[in-house]
Amino acid sequence: MATLLYIHGFNSSPQSQKAQQTAAWLAAEHPEIAFRCPFLSAYPDIAMAQLEAELAALPDPVYLMGSSMGGFYATWLAAQRGARAVLINPAVRPWLGRDYLLGPQANHHTGEIAVIEPRHLDALRAWEVEPLPRPQDLLVLLQTGDEVLDYRQAEEKYRACRLVIEPGGDHGFQHFERHFAAIHRFFTAANP
Repeated sequence: MATLLYIHGFNSSPQSQKAQQTAAWLAAEHPEIAFRCPFLSAYPDIAMAQLEAELAALPDPVYLMGSSMGGFYATWLAAQRGARAVLINPAVRPWLGRDYLLGPQANHHTGEIAVIEPRHLDALRAWEVEPLPRPQDLLVLLQTGDEVLDYRQAEEKYRACRLVIEPGGDHGFQHFERHFAAIHRFFTAANP
C-alpha cells in the first residue's frame, strides 16, 4: 500500500488545517493510500530523526508532502529516498534571516514551548539540497501573498520543478484543497 507522509511546518502539528484536509481527502477519495503525519519536534535534529524513522518503517511507494519547514525537510528526504514530493510554500535556507525563530517558541496547536538557539538553525544547513538531483520529482505550490516566507526564494530554487504560483493567498496557502486532484495525478503518474 502506498503512503502519503505529510510533514507539517515549524510550530505546527498533525492538527493543522492542511494535514486534516489531506487526511480527509485521502480517506474519502483514495483509501488505497495510507496517511501518516507524525508530530515533529521543533528542534530540527530531532525532527529529522523522527522523519527518517518514519520513512525507514514504510514500504515503497511513499509520497511526501511538506508545508513551510516541512517542505524544506521533504526536499531532502525526497532526494535521499528517490520519492516524489509536493512542497507547499516551502522554506528555503531557513537558517538565514530567521532571527525571529530564536528564543522561546510556542507550538500553535499544543502550546508546547521549545527554546530555539542559533545552533538549532545552523543544523539545518546539513539538509540543504543543491542542486536538486531530480527536479521532476517535486511539485511546488506557492502563493505570492505568503507573509512569512518570500515566495521568490522558492521560485528561484525550484525553477526546474513543476511550479504552481498563485497571486495573493498567504503562508497557510488559501484554498489548498483545490489542488488535491492534481496532487494525486502527480504522485501516481508513470512519469510526472
